[in-house]
Amino acid sequence: MSAPEAAARLPALAQSVAAPLTRAAIFLVATLNPGSDNRATLRSFCGDLAALLRAVEFRDLEGGLSCVIGFGSDAWDHLFGAPRPAELHPFREIRAGERHAVSTPGDLLFHIRAKRMDLCFELATQFMARIGNAVSPVDEVQGFRYFDDRDLMGFVDGTENPRGAAAIDAVLIGEEDAAFAGGSYVIVQKYLHDLEAWNALSTEAQERIIGRTKLSDIELDDSVKPTSAHSTLTTIVENGKEIKILRDNMPFGRPGHGEFGTYFIGYSRSPRTIEQMLENMFVGRPPGNYDRLLDFSRAVTGNLFFVPSATFLENVTEDLTIEDQPAIAESPAAPAVAETSSSVPSVRDGSLGIGSLKGDIRHE
Repeated sequence: MSAPEAAARLPALAQSVAAPLTRAAIFLVATLNPGSDNRATLRSFCGDLAALLRAVEFRDLEGGLSCVIGFGSDAWDHLFGAPRPAELHPFREIRAGERHAVSTPGDLLFHIRAKRMDLCFELATQFMARIGNAVSPVDEVQGFRYFDDRDLMGFVDGTENPRGAAAIDAVLIGEEDAAFAGGSYVIVQKYLHDLEAWNALSTEAQERIIGRTKLSDIELDDSVKPTSAHSTLTTIVENGKEIKILRDNMPFGRPGHGEFGTYFIGYSRSPRTIEQMLENMFVGRPPGNYDRLLDFSRAVTGNLFFVPSATFLENVTEDLTIEDQPAIAESPAAPAVAETSSSVPSVRDGSLGIGSLKGDIRHE
């Protein structure tokens, strides 16, 4: 029985997508090295991941350690073959004027969270000791919680994250793709901020760009909030219902190098929701009415991953061979242009997704 077949016959147990708020995180993106041995190593690792996590977690049961692993479109084909998650594809680059949502290499994502950075560090170290020769790291960010859940631009992030059952509904696939129920999609982007220029603005000007008050985190009234406000453009409504995503962004930086940023990470049951948010931000709604936050923030990475259920991972076998399967045709991802705009209207999220889930739901 193949891993997808086995997973489809069992009640799917989700990965810890909706793990509670933590103080520290490591975001590690890597590419899969060529070769059948490397593919076998990764497939074997899928089944071992839970045991490695338990071994490190047991050293501090109060540390809130969790990990989510996701796979890019090309890596999925090489590692697992068909069937594929229905909406998995490469990250779609967006260009509009000087604004650019870049697409960068990435086959594998580790999102490691804990109350203490040493737990995150230890788990990442154990992972790389296990698979280091099979992958090539392309980006690694250590994120931290900044004061009262604020980003480095001074605003609270993630206020409108769904909680409880609403969070589960927002991030976990259901009957729409039954073979991959319990899975999720995740988009990550690494943003660098020009804090010198940002801090030169008045507080009132910053609030109009974000769409919320800086001190109290109250959303501005529609009568004074610009239509280009970040909170407006990242609100997605379909058929009269607000479509939520789950953010767990983290600040990061190197003050000695003048580097200040936000690592955006958004989970959803369909990538289309976050893709529409990004198009609204970079292209504008309508085109040209873009997110002025992008005058001060620049995306330097961009990836889309599929997060399979924990049940799927446990049923992956090292000797799964897909070499003789027919190639899976996939249309190239075309960049969005300023002349095009999706018809999807407006999750009142109010941030560069610099947010976090404050509920206490775990799916491990």
